[in-house]
Amino acid sequence: MFKDLLSRWPLIKQLQTGADGTGEESWSDRTRDLKPKTHGAEVARSICPYCGVGCGQLVFHKDGKMISIEGDPESPISRGRLCPKGSATYQLHTHSNRLTKVKYRRPFSTEWEDLDLETAMDMIADRVWQTRNATFEEKDEKGNPLMHTLGMAHLGGATMDIEENYLIKKLFAAGLGMNCISNQARI
Repeated sequence: MFKDLLSRWPLIKQLQTGADGTGEESWSDRTRDLKPKTHGAEVARSICPYCGVGCGQLVFHKDGKMISIEGDPESPISRGRLCPKGSATYQLHTHSNRLTKVKYRRPFSTEWEDLDLETAMDMIADRVWQTRNATFEEKDEKGNPLMHTLGMAHLGGATMDIEENYLIKKLFAAGLGMNCISNQARI
């Protein structure tokens, strides 16, 4: 029994084999059976949500639950590396203090209230439409067609791709008549 115990001790294996302690000789029964936290997980490719660089991320998920987010080594932009903000993406999604409801503070109120997402989206849509109707100009003073509004603007996020920006430009310019449309990547 004592001989068996000693034979499993990593130091004895190193002395017997002359190894440097960085290979199999340093493994214990527990470490031999260890698996990475992503073992058996499915992987989805994604893009970091923070800046406009577009670093690739691998999102590991198992049983409908996200378990890790890491840099994508196949990304030609980041080659598996993430900045501190990108490295914290997992915590952004899973932190216990993350807000999961829409917070709304009514005009002149000192208190925040929780709204469900559908109510909040309806409020935004109503305000956009009211602003457009109140500020829409069909013609200038000389009778020339304008068909625009200067009462609102849109600033897009830099992580959106060219197709999303194209659709936003079409919706807001042609659909709502907005002139002031820009993107964070230009600023």
